[in-house]
Amino acid sequence: MATTFLQLTNELLRELNEVALTSATFANAIGIQQHAKDLINRSYLDIVTEEPKWPFLATAESGASDPTFGNVSQETVAGTRWYELKPASSSLTTDYGAVEFENFYLTTVGVSGESAPFVARNLRYTTIEEWKDFYRISENLDDADTQKFGVPSRVIRSSDGRTFGLSPIPDKVYKVIYFAYDLPTELSAHGDEIVFPDVYRTVLIARARYFMHQFKENSQAAAFALEDYKRGLKLMKLRLMSPDPGYIKDDRVRYV
Repeated sequence: MATTFLQLTNELLRELNEVALTSATFANAIGIQQHAKDLINRSYLDIVTEEPKWPFLATAESGASDPTFGNVSQETVAGTRWYELKPASSSLTTDYGAVEFENFYLTTVGVSGESAPFVARNLRYTTIEEWKDFYRISENLDDADTQKFGVPSRVIRSSDGRTFGLSPIPDKVYKVIYFAYDLPTELSAHGDEIVFPDVYRTVLIARARYFMHQFKENSQAAAFALEDYKRGLKLMKLRLMSPDPGYIKDDRVRYV
């Protein structure tokens, strides 16, 4: 079970020798207790927004649709280029926090009515500028004149970041699979849990301690807390963002 908002707030309060909160008093906290809650939330958001692709922000587990790679999928419509990255979202505030455009994959496997031989290909990310310069006019004319579409080979990101486009325009139903990360939200209720492993809660406390010592105008203690936070955040990134093996492999064939 992950650490809760109440537990984190009380840990900070105990360090300050202040009265701890309970689940009953949490919502109506005032004074230093409310400030402690605010600092825990501020510290939490500082950490979870530090990297938009933290593994604990992944929308779902990868490989759910084995053997494809990705945790989000949606089907195309013949003759339609643009699709919302998160169809159920109504604004930027509820969109995904990040999407890996370098990992878009298109296939007919799993599409109703499709059978072998299936279509399967990686979609090359193409900037909106490159697409406008080399593909937009001809493809839009094909759409307006002959309704001549094709198998998409490129994926483009809209200027507002809320939709992805396919080029060429799909000629039938395909499944597009990609990897997305949720947009983090602040803690609210006393039982709300942090999204990262408990072992890193000390990083959050160090950040909150830094803010609290600033509030109390204790610059030396704030400096120590800031160093603890920076060191902890560095370890978080090292262990969670860079777990790849640290060696170089030469796969060239050696001829003797």
